Amino acid sequence: MCDITLDMLVKEIANATKKSFIELFANGERYYYCTLVTTGEAYRPFIVAWSIEALAREVEKSKNATEKSIKWSYADSPYLGFNDKNFQIVDELFNLLPQMDDMYADDDELDEQYEFRLLAMELALKQVDDDGIFALNQPRSEVYINVEVMPPDETNTLRALRLNKPEHIVEWLDKIAEKGA
Repeated sequence: MCDITLDMLVKEIANATKKSFIELFANGERYYYCTLVTTGEAYRPFIVAWSIEALAREVEKSKNATEKSIKWSYADSPYLGFNDKNFQIVDELFNLLPQMDDMYADDDELDEQYEFRLLAMELALKQVDDDGIFALNQPRSEVYINVEVMPPDETNTLRALRLNKPEHIVEWLDKIAEKGA
């Protein structure tokens, strides 16, 4: 039996996330995309961000990338996993959680563990948002935040709508959101 509580996991994910974003925002850039990304197995998340300045740099230095093609791409972000070292305690906690493999007797146990992890990530990101971190270099209304599962699924849209005001993420909802949510 695992002794990791939801509160414990939320606290450590929030601490690591907050520290990483504060360190990233020290560069003074204006951010529009700040996410925690995890896999379809809900492994330990990592931060990803895009700023207006980073997008312009990446488009300028690439022969193939266009603003449209990479603007919302976690994989193309120069800030993918920024200061991942801040997640050491989170790594330790995730290693103590039940493994996300076929050791479960049924899908209900797997679903329960998956939902537990995603909920912890979402609550942690909300806590960081409530602390005002995403408004450090830009108005909060200009920043899309989310806990994204890769490959993407419709739950990304549901979380986006819980973590952001719909009128602030119109472009993301129109161009990126998984439909069906």
